Amino acid sequence: MVSFTKAVAVLSFVVQYAVAFSGDLTYYTPGLGSCGQTNSETDMIVALSPVQFTTDSQACGKKIQIHMGNATTIATIVDKCPGCSDNSIDVSPAVFKSLAPLTVGRAKIEWDYAT
Repeated sequence: MVSFTKAVAVLSFVVQYAVAFSGDLTYYTPGLGSCGQTNSETDMIVALSPVQFTTDSQACGKKIQIHMGNATTIATIVDKCPGCSDNSIDVSPAVFKSLAPLTVGRAKIEWDYAT
């Protein structure tokens, strides 16, 4: 018989995995974003692909967790990335450097909305 605690832990893992996205990670030089605020290269921010960034800006201000290998970081949604493929994201240099050196340029990642 599985204990309630173990069952909840397993269910939590399944739910988190089910909402995870897989795509490419790239970086850009931030400025005035689609959410109406100006950001810099040192801000922990992200631009979502058109599929994930809703036209009515409901995504603005939400946080996502980005996972690459054993590294994880959190970034705030402030912009739309028109050139990003579905599930791919564009981040500030600060976010990118928290996961990999900028010289990598593009990396495979998984991400999900932070709770």
